[in-house]
Amino acid sequence: MLKFISHFLKSKSKFKSTLSNSRVPISRNFCTTPNRDSIQYDVVIVGAGPAGLSAAIRLKQLCRQNDTDLSVCVLEKGAEVGAHILSGNVFEPRALNELLPQWKQQEAPVTTPVTSDKFLFLTKNRAISLPSPFNNEGNYVISLSQLVRWMGEKAEELGVEIYPGFAASEILYDGNDKVIGVGTNDMGISKDGSKKENFQRGVEIKGRMTLLSEGCRGSLSEQIMKKYNLREKGGAEHQTYALGIKEVWEIDEEKHQPGAVLHTLGWPLDHKTYGGSFLYHMKDRQIALGLVVALNYQNPFMNPYEEFQKLKHHPAIKPYLEGGTVIQYGARTLNEGGFQSIPYPVFPGGAIIGCSAGFLNVPKIKGTHTAMKSGMLAAEAAFGVVNEGLDMNTYWDALRNSWIWEELYKARNYRPAFKYGLIPGLALSGLEHYILKGRHPITLKHGKPDHEATNAAELHSPIHYPKPDGVLSFDVPTSLHRSNTNHEHDQPPHLRLRDPKIPELTNLPVYAAPESRYCPARVYEYVADEQNQSKLQINAQNCLHCKACDIKDPKQNIKWTVPEGGGGPGYSVM
Repeated sequence: MLKFISHFLKSKSKFKSTLSNSRVPISRNFCTTPNRDSIQYDVVIVGAGPAGLSAAIRLKQLCRQNDTDLSVCVLEKGAEVGAHILSGNVFEPRALNELLPQWKQQEAPVTTPVTSDKFLFLTKNRAISLPSPFNNEGNYVISLSQLVRWMGEKAEELGVEIYPGFAASEILYDGNDKVIGVGTNDMGISKDGSKKENFQRGVEIKGRMTLLSEGCRGSLSEQIMKKYNLREKGGAEHQTYALGIKEVWEIDEEKHQPGAVLHTLGWPLDHKTYGGSFLYHMKDRQIALGLVVALNYQNPFMNPYEEFQKLKHHPAIKPYLEGGTVIQYGARTLNEGGFQSIPYPVFPGGAIIGCSAGFLNVPKIKGTHTAMKSGMLAAEAAFGVVNEGLDMNTYWDALRNSWIWEELYKARNYRPAFKYGLIPGLALSGLEHYILKGRHPITLKHGKPDHEATNAAELHSPIHYPKPDGVLSFDVPTSLHRSNTNHEHDQPPHLRLRDPKIPELTNLPVYAAPESRYCPARVYEYVADEQNQSKLQINAQNCLHCKACDIKDPKQNIKWTVPEGGGGPGYSVM
C-alpha cells in the first residue's frame, strides 16, 4: 500500500510539474469544493497499449513533419506501462515497419523469428497433425507487455506525456453532448465512501480530441458505443468474445526451440465449444502456453481455468513442461467478432481504436498489428482535425481503405462457421481459407450474444475436474500469486451488481452459479450466510481485469468499472 501511495503521489507531482513547464494550455481549479483540477491537452489517449501508443507516436511524428506541436497525453490504469498487457503473441511486424521503420536498430524487443509452425488436433491421448493454416514466415514470438514498454519509451522521447496509475473512470461532455475528455478516479476512498488520509481528488483531463484505446471490452468505449449507437451506425452485429488464459514457463535448455510455434484444436474442449491452445517458444528458455475458450460456450459447468489445467497433462504438451517452472500467469478476453462486429468508430469529439473497437483477425490469431494500424490511422485523422480543422470521420474512410479492412473482410466467415460445431466449422473454414479465400458472396452471421448462449444447468451434467498436482497444474490462489495482481482492499468495489438479488434468485438456481467458474481469478464465490443460505461474495481484490464477467454473466448483471489507478495485475513477460 505504501509503495502504491508513493507511486501515486510521485505521478501526481509529475503531472503538475510537467504542466507548469510546458506549453500546454492549462485550466485549473484548486478549490476545496467537489470541483476537480482540470488540465487541457490537444489529444487525450486512454490506454497505453499498442493502439494507444501507436496513435501517440504517430501524432508526434506528424508534428515534426509539419513543424508544429500538439500536446498529447496518454493515461494508463496499470501501475506501469505494460502491466495490464497480455497476448499470445506471435507478432506480425507490418504496422511496426510503417510506424518505426528503424525498430531493429532501436533495439525493439522483437528478436525471436518464427522458425517452425505446427498445427495439431488433440484427442484425449493423441495428437493428429494437420496442415498448418498459419503463414508465420517473417513473424516473431514476443512478449507484448515488453513491446509496449519499449513503445512507451519511444513515445516519451517524442514528447508524449504518459501517466501510468491513472484510471479514466468517466467521459466528460460539453453542453452539446460532445466528448471533451475524461475524468480520473478519486483516490483514497474507503469501502464505505469516506475519505482516507491519502485521499486525492480525481483530475479532469480535457482534450480537443479523445481517443479510447482501452483494449477488449473497454468500459468507457462500451458506454460511448451505446450512447451514440455506434454499432447500429456502422451496421455491425454484436461483438463475440473469447477468454485467453496464459502462463509463461521457463523450461529445460534441451527442450527449448526458440521461435517454434504450436497451435491445437480439440481436447480438452468439447466439440460444441470453439477454442484451442498455443505453445510458443520465446527467448531465454521461456515458452508461452495458453488456452483460448470462446465465451459463447453452452455448458454452465465448464470452467475455462480447469480446462487449461487439464491441457497441460496432454502427451503433446506435458513433455515440454516437465522440469520447468511457471514464471507468470494471467488472463484476458479478446474480440472474435471480426469484420461483422466493427462499430462505427467515430463519435463527437473522438474515436475508438484498437481492440476497444475489435480488429482481431481470428484465423491469424493476431490483432496487435491491426490495433497498431488503427491507432496510426486515427492519429492522422485527429491531427487533421486539431491542426487543420478537418473532420474526424476521415478515420472511418481511412479504415475502410486500409489493409485492415481487406484483411478482416477476407477472414470474416471463419469464426461464425464454428457456430455449427467443430467438425462442420473445420470443413467450412478450410473451404474458405484454401479455396474461396474470402471471395464467398455470403457473409455469415454470428450466433447469440455470448451471455445468451449459456444453457440452464438442468440441460447439462456437472464436470468433475481433477485436483491440481502442484507440478503441472495448480489451484487458483497459486496462479494468482504469479499474476502479481493487487488491489487496495479498502476501496469501493469496482465490480458492481445492477441487481443484487439476481445471483441468488437466478444465477445459482438456474445456471448453477456460472460466475464461480468462468472467472479465472475466483473473484466470485458463493458462501453460506448465518441462515446457511448461499450468498454471492465478490473478491474484487483478485480481479485480473480480464472482463469475462462483464461479458458472460447470463443476465448482464455485472458491471465492470475501473478500480483505483495502479490496481490489477503486474505483468512483465506476458
